[in-house]
Order: sequence, then structure tokens, then C-alpha cells
Amino acid sequence: MVVIVLTACPTGLRGDVSRWLLEIAPGVFVGHVTARVRDRLWERIVDTLKDGRAIMVFSARNEQHMDFRVFRSDWQPVDCDGLQLIKHPNESDEQESLETFAGKPRRGWSNAAKYRRARRYGKRPGE
Repeated sequence: MVVIVLTACPTGLRGDVSRWLLEIAPGVFVGHVTARVRDRLWERIVDTLKDGRAIMVFSARNEQHMDFRVFRSDWQPVDCDGLQLIKHPNESDEQESLETFAGKPRRGWSNAAKYRRARRYGKRPGE
């Protein structure tokens, strides 16, 4: 079983892939082909794809019973003790870029922070 997801790809490439696989949604192709066809199809996708992204998931004989390939994606596959995992982009980098764009938010500005301060410094019963 092979699943290929293409984003921002030329229409000619979608036509080439649809010769071998069934397009079940725009840019999502599913089918069952041999390993040789799958590898040549992936080479064709990588050569033809200009600015888009591609992800291919296929059946394999390993513990996960699947393997995948990624082309021009922010999420990268990582081998962790024989298991393929996906490494997401660092969220702290995204948060820092937001802070530099909009300025750093003040500490204690939310209602939750105000309630927390009120509980901490408020009078306690019996005092």
C-alpha cells in the first residue's frame, strides 16, 4: 500500500502520479504498486516538484509495518533505535519570532494572573 500527499505541485505531475495511483482527494494518492515502481515514482516526484512538498508512506517489513519519505517539509523523519519518528520544528523558535514581531507580552496582564495575585496577597480568614 502506498499513500502520497502532494502540495503545490504542477498539474502534469498529478497526471503522472494518477497513472499509477488513485487520487482520492486533491493531492492525495493511494494505491498498491511494486517497490520498483514506487521508487521510480518518488524519483519522478522529486525531480518534477518545484516549490511544493511531498510525503510518501508505504508498507514495509519492520516493526512499524510502514516507512515514509519526506521532500521539502518542515517536519523531518528521524531514526530512533530502529523506529521512524517525525521531528517537529522547534516551537520556542516560533515563539521567539512572535515575540520579536509583536513585542514581548507583559507579565501578569491576564485575569488568571490577577486572581493568582489576589489569592496570594489577599487576607486570609481569621486574620
